Amino acid sequence: MASPLVLVLAVFLVLPIVTIVVVSFWGATEFSIYPAFLFDNYAFLLTSDVTWRVFGNTFKYAAITWVCTLLIGFTVAYYLAFHIRSLTWQIVLFLLCTIPFLTSNIIRMISWIPFLGREGIANSALLSWGVIDAPLDWLLFSDFSVILAFVHLYTLFMVVPIFNTMMRIDRSLIEAATDAGASGWQTLWHVIVPLTKPGIMIGTIFVVTLVMGDFITVRFMSGSQSANVGRLISNDISLLQYPSASATAVVLLMTVLIVIGVLLRFVDIRKEL
Repeated sequence: MASPLVLVLAVFLVLPIVTIVVVSFWGATEFSIYPAFLFDNYAFLLTSDVTWRVFGNTFKYAAITWVCTLLIGFTVAYYLAFHIRSLTWQIVLFLLCTIPFLTSNIIRMISWIPFLGREGIANSALLSWGVIDAPLDWLLFSDFSVILAFVHLYTLFMVVPIFNTMMRIDRSLIEAATDAGASGWQTLWHVIVPLTKPGIMIGTIFVVTLVMGDFITVRFMSGSQSANVGRLISNDISLLQYPSASATAVVLLMTVLIVIGVLLRFVDIRKEL
């Protein structure tokens, strides 16, 4: 029974990764690429100031998006799990959270542009209320708009695993903490948060890996004024520089695997789920 699954994984996962690794050592000229075993792509990549700035930008987006999605995701999941008593309403409200996912990521992302523009809804409302005297330029085509779009796109990936973990918490533990005199915040911090760690880690892995590999959001929401590693790979591919793109992809893959490995050190997901 395992053989078909192994075959599928080998063809659609292992083989593409091996191909990317092999191509990352190839050479390239302005007009062609050729098979070789060179470290030039990695040497150029790891010694370029642009690469380090782009990777720094990628980690910045991932870190800020993670904090925002964790705060929002944990709050939403906590409300659904502990403040909504009816299972029917829990399902209804949870489904409401998933409605935006019925549309394309690109459509949901681009929908922010007319809202955040100089003459958009946000600036018009602030001007009419007298909060500002001139339109705010930083609302759109900036790091703010990029992170806002990331949070909008990926918060649900934090809500779902946290909510799933919270629903599996034995309510008698919370009652015992209350009977022992623990306040609401003490119960939250010492009981609910530790028991929710597997869900938080799973959500973190989802959000961080998605943000680090995304390039469309950065391109559109920054107005091409900013870049991340995904954008760097996309640019190399558009220029037919496949060896360079492959080397960047390998470094990104290794970076993501290291991040996941560090996260998994904090909690044994298989044991606690």
